[in-house]
Amino acid sequence: MKKDILPKTFSGNIELSISANDPVAWKLSMLFEAAHTSTGKIENIAEKYGYTREHFYVIKKAYDTGGTKNLMNKSTGPKTDYVRTDLVKKQVIRHRFLDPEANSEVIAQKMQQSGIGISQRSVERTINEYGLQKKGYIKQIRQKKNQK
Repeated sequence: MKKDILPKTFSGNIELSISANDPVAWKLSMLFEAAHTSTGKIENIAEKYGYTREHFYVIKKAYDTGGTKNLMNKSTGPKTDYVRTDLVKKQVIRHRFLDPEANSEVIAQKMQQSGIGISQRSVERTINEYGLQKKGYIKQIRQKKNQK
């Protein structure tokens, strides 16, 4: 969808303006216009809304199979955490507990040496996710164990 397209305005008993920033309403108005027009080409209608003819039919099929909820834009990006798997997270936590004074750079380097490809930033994210960022926190746990 093109961002420089002006809003589409419908007039009748009320006036309704639909912006390209609302993907569901925008796609639905394109489908309504195509259904309402019997003489216009689908290619021209789709182009007016910033889509190709092929994408128009993808949108139409999505609407036919699931209604307006299928017109919502899908989130992009990876669906799983393929770098920080459960095994990798456990290894980061293990390294953190074994050497509480080690920073994320050292932990990442140790893991890379053992064959686990992980960046320093991924180690930092894991440490923050589990609340292990405070070096003194782990020392306190060990001291409490030793006192018992």
